[in-house]
Amino acid sequence: MNKFYTILKYSFITLWTVFIVAPFLWAVSTSFKDFQSVNSKVTYIPWLDFEPTLEGWKVLIKSPARGGVDIVEPYFNSIFVTCTASLISIVLGTLAAYALSRFTFKAGFVRNNDITFFFISQRIMPPIVLSIPFFIFLSTIGLLDSLLGLVVVYIVLLMPIAVWIMVDFFNRVPKELDETALIDGCNPYQAFYKVVLPNSIPGLIVAGMFCIIFGWIDFFFAFILTFTEVQLLPVKVVALNSSITPWWSLSASALISVAPLIIVAFVVERYLSKGNLSGALK
Repeated sequence: MNKFYTILKYSFITLWTVFIVAPFLWAVSTSFKDFQSVNSKVTYIPWLDFEPTLEGWKVLIKSPARGGVDIVEPYFNSIFVTCTASLISIVLGTLAAYALSRFTFKAGFVRNNDITFFFISQRIMPPIVLSIPFFIFLSTIGLLDSLLGLVVVYIVLLMPIAVWIMVDFFNRVPKELDETALIDGCNPYQAFYKVVLPNSIPGLIVAGMFCIIFGWIDFFFAFILTFTEVQLLPVKVVALNSSITPWWSLSASALISVAPLIIVAFVVERYLSKGNLSGALK
């Protein structure tokens, strides 16, 4: 029975690995092809099946006037919006989570758990339900089709993630740490940022990782709330599709778009390997 279980386990791991790695390898191979290599026959291995070319990559930095698509500006737009919204969401979400973890709020039948659920419910609702209020709100304040408008929307979308993760993490931090800091002469604010916050770095990293991932991969709101003035990377990548799909450019842009997520995963994995996040992931 144990042998059967072992075979089944490793078979599943092998199939899952192939399922994950195969599309990535296909994208890498296709990004170095041209129109003829893609449409002539099935080819996989550079130099053996086809002659590799950098045309698919060069198109991404050429201006439209020179026959390119220029994803440089959308790329940096996505970095700015994602990083700014994630940072603000972590700051506001951490403060809100600490308050919900350390203090008791009452408003009729509403309690701390109800307030926490209210934050989480923002992620439960379908995006289409939120799109109309967001559209009307940004249009009213004059931030529709702007980077600042997207930052505001992304903060609303990402802060619930930060609150959800940090509330659970703060609940695991002994309240005796706060009390000890107060006895030693700290006021509540000093107890938070001098004692509790340094012990919450693992939770902040996990919350930041999820905020960055969800902000970076968002397509729906970036598509609905922008038109001509601003464009984020996911929208630009989808716009590459046409009557004749340029698989070589799409593959190259997909690899470029996933690069920041790989960097985030690598950084978090470094902490995991050192055991620095063990308390945050229990």
